[in-house]
Amino acid sequence: MTTATLQTDLDPALFKPDAIEAETSAFNKQLAEVLSTVPPVWTQPPAVTRQAREEGRGPTGPIVLSDMAVNRTIDGPAGALPIRVFVPDTVTGVYLHFHGGGWTLGRPHHHDLGLEGIAKRSRQAVVSVDYRLAPENPYPAGPDDCEAAALWLIDNAQREFGASRLCIGGDSAGANLAVVTLLRLRDKHGLTPFECANLIYGCYDLTGTPSVKQSPPDTLILTPQAIDWFTNQYVPDAAERRTTDVSPLWADLHNMPRALFSVGTLDPLVDDTLFMYGRWIAAGNEAELAVYPGGVHGFIGMPYGLARRANERGQQFLCR
Repeated sequence: MTTATLQTDLDPALFKPDAIEAETSAFNKQLAEVLSTVPPVWTQPPAVTRQAREEGRGPTGPIVLSDMAVNRTIDGPAGALPIRVFVPDTVTGVYLHFHGGGWTLGRPHHHDLGLEGIAKRSRQAVVSVDYRLAPENPYPAGPDDCEAAALWLIDNAQREFGASRLCIGGDSAGANLAVVTLLRLRDKHGLTPFECANLIYGCYDLTGTPSVKQSPPDTLILTPQAIDWFTNQYVPDAAERRTTDVSPLWADLHNMPRALFSVGTLDPLVDDTLFMYGRWIAAGNEAELAVYPGGVHGFIGMPYGLARRANERGQQFLCR
């Protein structure tokens, strides 16, 4: 008879208010002041918010572009599918990235500096997918584009980039799309080519986990109204939201790659990450959990210490 050893990365002390560093608290206070000057996302059409962000009038300010980035297109289910590619001098693998933005906002070039950092430090070519957005293109347009990009990369990574080691990942809606893509590859194509998954504060249950349903109205970045608005844009049919192609928390998760799940304690999607981490492990997969005290939704793209540490851990994970 053998005895299993229980190991966990989850420490209850991480969720106590005194675990939040002074710098993080100060940053969150400053962020709240900035957000108070920006119209809530659910109060105007997506096109208006998109234009404001392109012009540098979003909460994160002007977009900083990378000289390393190259725009390309590949064949997609609706025609040419744009991708943004970062290739370091030495390539040891390829990272397929899906951006966040509630399936409604965001573009790959909004993540240029972070993706350039991944390319240089992990020595991986990065392919970020400019998938179709809702409400103009609701579910399943976005996942279809991501699936097509993954299939293209599987066929072309060695020829295009000189490496066949593949990783996948994304933040928020992008993390959802990464898991959905892995499930589609396994179930529709019999493929499990990705070695690891970097999954950052993903939304894995669009019917709403407890932390979403109990989130206070003054939650930073991702308020309850914003969550409802994004969900309605992406999947107007409420009956579809429990399907595993939309809410992968409910899927059979066997034979998934090694994963890093990252989330902040002040993110309303914290339960999505905790629950998915637990189900990933229970399905027999390897996983790590990184919980950041005081981190709000989207914190990893912000200029302060907590974000830098989270990015460094993600880069180290991809290097392995």
